Amino acid sequence: MTTLGQATQLYLEEAADIAGLSESMKSLLITPRRETRVEVPLLRDNGELQICIGYRIQHNRARGPMKGGLRYHHHVDADEVRGLASLMTWKTAVVDVPFGGAKGGIAVDPTTLSIAEQERLTRRFVDEIHDIFGPDRDIPAPDMGTTPRTMAWIMNQYQKYHGFAPGCVTGKPVELYGAEGRNEATGRGVGIVTLALLKHYSSSIDDCTFAIQGFGNVGSFAAAWLHQSGAQIVAISDISGAFHNPAGIDIPAALNHVQQHGSLNGFTGGKQISNPELLSLPVDVLVPAALGNVITEDNAAEIRARYVIEAANGPVSPAADRILQQNGIVVLPDILANAGGVTVSYFEWVQNHQYFRWDLSRIREELERTMSRAFDRVWTVAQERHVSLRTAAYLLAIDRVSQAVELGGY
Repeated sequence: MTTLGQATQLYLEEAADIAGLSESMKSLLITPRRETRVEVPLLRDNGELQICIGYRIQHNRARGPMKGGLRYHHHVDADEVRGLASLMTWKTAVVDVPFGGAKGGIAVDPTTLSIAEQERLTRRFVDEIHDIFGPDRDIPAPDMGTTPRTMAWIMNQYQKYHGFAPGCVTGKPVELYGAEGRNEATGRGVGIVTLALLKHYSSSIDDCTFAIQGFGNVGSFAAAWLHQSGAQIVAISDISGAFHNPAGIDIPAALNHVQQHGSLNGFTGGKQISNPELLSLPVDVLVPAALGNVITEDNAAEIRARYVIEAANGPVSPAADRILQQNGIVVLPDILANAGGVTVSYFEWVQNHQYFRWDLSRIREELERTMSRAFDRVWTVAQERHVSLRTAAYLLAIDRVSQAVELGGY
């Protein structure tokens, strides 16, 4: 199975060849600037000592401070973090926010830790890496297994070394200098670019059917935005299973069920089906919003949607991407589709530097403007170069990053 890092490098190299980049520039854009691996001792509540391995990989800083999430997951390793760091470089460049790319993680299962253990682990990790990140160097954010509360601990521990610096991390609670609308940002951004895509294909959202694979933070907010915009969502799923209703899922009822029960398990608003069945439903728009590599060369031929919106990171493998293209299915790539989160993280960072809070309406307005402008630019490149939207997004990102490198000097 192709890893996210391998897929990102493959897409980058394909676009770099089309752009005519030199081998030296290509190597510079692929190679991470710095890779940090640290040992993080965790004192468990029962008095035992557990050694966890943490990573912070900083990929590129040509366009500004590096930016990227911090994940806690037992499968975290250097290869995964390296790929995600590279992806962030291209994601920030596509939406044209002045950041480079970074990513971090700790190899631990957060579901096995108490809140006190999570806090001790986070603070000890900051002790190990506080000298390599900060508001003008590298700004972490929430990711898989971390929350706004995690970011609050990071900010508090960082400030013990460096003084007041709310911009050292984003995705913080609103009560601690966070931005309103940050939780909804990625899903809302998915909705904005999906609507833009449909308009370019002269399709009305009212006339389209949707299936959303994944009903966590991204999928649920995307579903809510699309539903409010008139979309008929006929299938949704999470780890507990998938649910299909040809007449349309009652999205507010599904959101309420998850809020009350923690998952879709027991939801009665549709017939329960399997996740593979959801992926192959004959809908207009399929939104994979959970894990990577859910559409591979093994099931790509079964996809019957007209459009695939990559709300997750790397849900379509490179081999599957080629099959979908051959079958005339349009794929909106992850580096554009799910960039709403880092866009609003940028807004939070700006507010922290200004010491001035924006209201929710301004954040939503700026998000729509930024995402719509990014989509329009990617669409233009795709039409001018006669390439897919994915290749166009990478061409645009490569052009911006390589120009920054050349203009800034080596």
